[in-house]
Amino acid sequence: MSGFLMIIFLMSVLSMQGCASMRPGNAVPIDFAGKVTISGMPDIRSDIDDPDPIVIQKSLIDSFKEEAEFDYPANVLGKKIYPVLSVSAGGPKGAYGAGFLKGWSKEGSRPVFKIITGVSSGAIIACYAFLGKDYDDQLEKFFTTLSTKDIMKQNNLFSILFGASFMSPAPLVKKISAIVDEKLMAKIAEEHRRGRRLFIGTTNLDAQEFVVWDMGALARKGGPDSLKMFQKIILASSAMPMMFPPVYFKVISATGELYDEMHVDGGSMREVFSIDRLTKNMEGAAKFFGIDPSKYRPQIYILSTSYMSPIRQQVKNNLVDIGLRSLETLQAAAFSGDIYRIYTFAKRRGLDFNLAYIPADFKPHPKEFFDPKEMKRLFERGYDDAINGYKWHKTPPGYAAEDER
Repeated sequence: MSGFLMIIFLMSVLSMQGCASMRPGNAVPIDFAGKVTISGMPDIRSDIDDPDPIVIQKSLIDSFKEEAEFDYPANVLGKKIYPVLSVSAGGPKGAYGAGFLKGWSKEGSRPVFKIITGVSSGAIIACYAFLGKDYDDQLEKFFTTLSTKDIMKQNNLFSILFGASFMSPAPLVKKISAIVDEKLMAKIAEEHRRGRRLFIGTTNLDAQEFVVWDMGALARKGGPDSLKMFQKIILASSAMPMMFPPVYFKVISATGELYDEMHVDGGSMREVFSIDRLTKNMEGAAKFFGIDPSKYRPQIYILSTSYMSPIRQQVKNNLVDIGLRSLETLQAAAFSGDIYRIYTFAKRRGLDFNLAYIPADFKPHPKEFFDPKEMKRLFERGYDDAINGYKWHKTPPGYAAEDER
């Protein structure tokens, strides 16, 4: 990315900017945070930490009613296995996940997932993964032909000083509009009617809440408004704070007032989807539907498009490099915490835990943020890892049995 000296200057004056940048629209009052719904679409989202997530629970209950029995046959012990996949954030490293999914399809053991989730770049991967192997080639094309100019363009000095981001997401908006079309949304709706679920996460910045969007329910509504909302959610889940401006959703209170809710990258709160909370809600939905808990088992898969071990490098002694490296370190620590939380949840419930991530021996050499040559190389590594029969990690890196004592 060019303009480092300008960015250093800008970062030094941003703190003096104060209220120079006016927030568009009508902010949700603090007392109403978490108590508003999408205008005209009250049944497509929920806060993951809500102790009574009605929208999610109802969707999961309906999923058991609608599922195709041949998708999830009982095993030799008479238990139904419900595979659940969570795709992490990763930016350009999402190419590894795209390659992994294609290789997994070719290898032949990729299951039909009951639930697929994604955040940030993982949101786009999740949409394609939800539609199965027939969409592997489209996913490959997306992640191996991108360059930085296809995702962002640098704002001018005035826009940076008096706006909300360093970069404009206009190219990304165009790209999302091209790949997320009526045909793709109709296919997602079709899978939703089979009892499968696709959830995407964004961060409600005002409320500091991780919001879960039921993308299949949205797709099922159909029509141009649903398509625009679908595209907007994908953009919001990828809206890296400060890099991109936040995305605003029109919401309505119980008394009919309209507000504008600020959302950013889902990876701001969760580098990987809170699949533990979702699986717990799944258990409640199964009980409500009358399914004996001893007769089914969720099977957890996490596809990380990040490294799980430190990437050594010599950091330059300047504000930008130190800041970016510090942010990367914070994100890595948060991601590790997410993985350990999900693993602990799975172990306590006796669930099968499976983790894949970019191997430490793959050394990145990008010449730009989204480097198509490097992403192609990363895609091929993911493909090779999966097609040769990936040995899934059954514990987080660095975990030892004595840690439980």
